[in-house]
Amino acid sequence: MRELVERTIEDLDGVRRSVTVNLAESPMAWLASRGHVSLRQLDAGERLRGDYETAALGPRVTMRWDVSPAARTPGGVSERLDPTLAQLAARRRFDGAVAAAGPGLADILWRVVCAGEGLGPAEKALGWPSRAGKLVLCFALDRVADFYGLR
Repeated sequence: MRELVERTIEDLDGVRRSVTVNLAESPMAWLASRGHVSLRQLDAGERLRGDYETAALGPRVTMRWDVSPAARTPGGVSERLDPTLAQLAARRRFDGAVAAAGPGLADILWRVVCAGEGLGPAEKALGWPSRAGKLVLCFALDRVADFYGLR
């Protein structure tokens, strides 16, 4: 299934560019389907990407159109987590996972997992030799999987 959309991404240096993204397939799913990452690493990458998106760390192109907050029960307890609290919790998990990956590994995690760049363009942007990105990405994903407690 293909669900193509145009997205604008910004790298860590602030350079913006437009890319076409297939929403039906994440870069991590593509790597896993070709045997480049394990299922544990795929789960770690998808959890990291989910936290990145829930925390709303990506650039916004319009205002928020979220639904109104859930009704409060008679005891004053919300029926679901407040969107702001969910964002804060996701931000803490994201920051913790990136910190667990260690210095030097956050760049490849962000580029491939969160921004949806391919390994080749990510390696080129980081000034790495060809095929070095896959090895470093796998190291980073193993550490992120440990952080999330994935088996």
